[in-house]
Amino acid sequence: MIMLNRLSGSAFALNADLIERIDTTPDTVITLVDGKKYLVTDSVAEVVAAVRRHRAEVIALSTLLEVTVEPEPAPSHGGDQPPATVTPIVRAVD
Repeated sequence: MIMLNRLSGSAFALNADLIERIDTTPDTVITLVDGKKYLVTDSVAEVVAAVRRHRAEVIALSTLLEVTVEPEPAPSHGGDQPPATVTPIVRAVD
């Protein structure tokens, strides 16, 4: 989520992954993938910078996670069983 400011001055958080387009008309208009539009006081450059910062934070935080894949035990009764699935286990690295 990125923090933006409405034309009224109130702040709100927007899911940056839903942004399709940002236009200047002269106000900054953010169009989401579902067609919903938001008018904000932030410039296009400020919105783009906020999205870049958000994505960089996501990548940086992902380096703090450890993913271990442990296979599920195979069925003991044999027969034509589908292959065992794997279950990822995610935990924070200290």
